[in-house]
Amino acid sequence: QVQLVESGGGLVQAGDSLRLSCVASGRTFYPIGWFRQAPGKEREFVANIGWGGSSTDYADSVMGRFIISRDNTKNTVYLWMNSLKPEDTAIYSCAATDRTATRQADAYNYWGQGTQVTVSS
Repeated sequence: QVQLVESGGGLVQAGDSLRLSCVASGRTFYPIGWFRQAPGKEREFVANIGWGGSSTDYADSVMGRFIISRDNTKNTVYLWMNSLKPEDTAIYSCAATDRTATRQADAYNYWGQGTQVTVSS
């Protein structure tokens, strides 16, 4: 089992940057995915990373702007968000799966509470 807590969201202007954090406790070697959900829209995949390796995957909409990384000494996965756009506005959640990391939200077993990102312009 793993417990996840997100932080780092806030209100920024278009073009700004934010770093989201996902701190894991318990078993910490699960693959981690970032997902987001905007008002009136379904949850969508953002990025994922394997705790046991450096493999990563990104949605086309964030490729080249967002970077997912991990710090094993802090049991933390980061989402570095650059060149933010108004369409990035959403609640961002991290999630852990006990299987191979995928882009499918229903494959993830454990979820954090989410952190709000709002991009104005």
